[in-house]
Amino acid sequence: MNTSFALRTAALCAAALLTLSGCATNSAENSPASPANATVTMKDPWVKAADEGMSAGFGTIENTGDHDITVTSVTSPASTDLELHETVANESGAMVMREKTGGFTIPAHSELHLEPGGDHIMLMDLTEPLQPGNDVNLTLTFSDDTTFDVTAPVKEFAGANEKYEGTEHGDMDHSTMDMDHSASESTHDH
Repeated sequence: MNTSFALRTAALCAAALLTLSGCATNSAENSPASPANATVTMKDPWVKAADEGMSAGFGTIENTGDHDITVTSVTSPASTDLELHETVANESGAMVMREKTGGFTIPAHSELHLEPGGDHIMLMDLTEPLQPGNDVNLTLTFSDDTTFDVTAPVKEFAGANEKYEGTEHGDMDHSTMDMDHSASESTHDH
């Protein structure tokens, strides 16, 4: 009788394990996320040349991972005030630039193109002139608090006059790109 009981118990345990293993999945949705900085690359980064005031950074950020990542901020020794900017339509339908609330989210296996007239990294209050041929070091910070370092060459770029919708970085003198911190809508080059 002990052998019969042991066989029945083993059979029940085996059936329970088979049933539970059917509930498990190996999908990317249930796997733990890799740190954002382990799944990101940046292609063709560059920063617009500027003698003083402001500049902008561009390139393509690629998320090679299985989970969305979010760039929440950027720092650089070249600037004391950096923001992630987006281009959106305002109430009148004009395209304006403003700080991207919440940062840039890049879906899994996708790219975010940072380009003049579109999403970009805004460098304000430059610490020194950005001369063509020099490099600018940028550090991207992600929502999981990991970071990714980028070295971007400085390039000449004539830019376009895009509208900027700001609450703190309003009226800007575009001939020198100096900032006047009054709140209004204006234009700036990148």
